[in-house]
Amino acid sequence: MQDETSAPAPPPAAPLPLPLKAADTTPERPWPVRHLAPKVADYVARMPPVWVEGQVLNVRRWNSLLFLTLRDTDLDMSLSVTLPAVAAMSLGERFTDGAHVVVHARPQYQVKKGSLGFAADRVRLVGLGELLARIEHLKGVLAAEGLFDESRKRPLPFLPAVVGLVCAQQGDAEHDVVSNARARWPAVQFEIRRVTVQGPSAVPEVSAAVAELDADPRVEVIVVARGGGSFEDLLPFSNETLVRAAAACRTPLVSAIGHHMDAPLLDLVADLRASTPTDAAKRVVPDVTEERARIVQARSRTRAAVTHRLAREEAGLANLRSRPVLARPGTLVDPHEDTLHRLTGRGRTVLDAALAQAATATARLAGQVRALSPAATLERGYAVVQRADGAVVRSPDDVTPGDRLRVRVAAGELAADVAP
Repeated sequence: MQDETSAPAPPPAAPLPLPLKAADTTPERPWPVRHLAPKVADYVARMPPVWVEGQVLNVRRWNSLLFLTLRDTDLDMSLSVTLPAVAAMSLGERFTDGAHVVVHARPQYQVKKGSLGFAADRVRLVGLGELLARIEHLKGVLAAEGLFDESRKRPLPFLPAVVGLVCAQQGDAEHDVVSNARARWPAVQFEIRRVTVQGPSAVPEVSAAVAELDADPRVEVIVVARGGGSFEDLLPFSNETLVRAAAACRTPLVSAIGHHMDAPLLDLVADLRASTPTDAAKRVVPDVTEERARIVQARSRTRAAVTHRLAREEAGLANLRSRPVLARPGTLVDPHEDTLHRLTGRGRTVLDAALAQAATATARLAGQVRALSPAATLERGYAVVQRADGAVVRSPDDVTPGDRLRVRVAAGELAADVAP
């Protein structure tokens, strides 16, 4: 039996109302999925329709609808799109995987799946004329920036030890480049990056491969090779992102797309354009056979030049030696020998005559001097009397008795005293 004195149980608490705004939600007061999904759907439904450009992938039909993926032509991004089959009927077989289209679509949010898709009502192909116009416009913009200037283009190394190669994962471009390059120069090595060369993945993969090879210090030249293709297949090589990545490359870059009619913009920004991958192989490495032939030819020319020079100098030397002046050097001085002897004899005769005349004059002058000399007087018996101090005695008064005198005669001197 229940105790009549016990208190009745309290009624259950009323649930709290849901927050009105997303900013008001908390871990204790969250929005349930059933509340959030319709709000997202209402928000998306208010978005206006938009023209979207991309590449068609994975087209499949279910009843009257076409389901497809619209993928970006440059980056790895895509959208799910539904399209009435009747809207693509006018395009026929051209509307297939890989087609470049523009669709008019409105975003739709699938409440049950929580996915965002686009419902399209119109579609048209992007024509070649429009694509060419876009490429020409981009070409003008890049040219104005100077990306195509010849002054930017760098010469290729004469003999690169390592060649970087960007090519398709499957195809003949890799074989053409590697086999022809090694046939020309067997020692060349390759750093190969195999990428997608067409479609939406081409631009990011090729750009990343070029940047990776450019960062490798061993790589001396980079070749971007593809074995040709249609205009649409070559569109990635006119993409602005890829062209700017090539322009930023510090390693010399060779474009070998293998086209003939149209020139992708990569050709204009590359340091060298090769018409085919085989042509690129011939441009990046020299031919060992040709180089050996050039060395042999250069040696032959050098030997011929040296031989000719020696023969010319030998002939010149023989010509000089055959001249009389070198054959008989005496002929150069013989005519002057007689003149020298004649002048020497004449000079000797003139000198002897001058010396004889001078001797006669000297003897005559010596006789005159001798006649006037005191010595001549002494020889005639005269004497010179001098006092002790050297003074000449000219008068008896010049001396006094007892003075010491010197008497000079022709044959010598005598001493004398003055008598008292």
